[in-house]
Amino acid sequence: MSDKLLIVDDSAFSRRMIHRAIPEQWNVDIAEADGGCNALAMCKVSSFGYVFLDLTMPDMDGIEVLRHLKEMSYPAKVYVISADIQQEVQKEARELGAVAFIPKPVTAEELDTFLRQEGVY
Repeated sequence: MSDKLLIVDDSAFSRRMIHRAIPEQWNVDIAEADGGCNALAMCKVSSFGYVFLDLTMPDMDGIEVLRHLKEMSYPAKVYVISADIQQEVQKEARELGAVAFIPKPVTAEELDTFLRQEGVY
């Protein structure tokens, strides 16, 4: 059985870059959402084990998505992948349930190392 991952980012380019950085060794089914509202709609009908979440999105930012996921008691491990590296924002994201913060742009090597350290695969 494979894991399910939801990549949430309003930028198609960023989603594609993250998708390409995912290690081949990780047996994961990948879905994509182009914004926070779409991500929440997808989470209501599907169970994702992992969410890679951008913070800066026009329809609903990542912090708001985290608030909703927390209210839903959504069981996914959420990893924020964002260029917004402010300590205060990172702290708020963690308080709302984000497991970790990964700065953009992320390379395949960095993501592989991070996921191995997290014990994801």
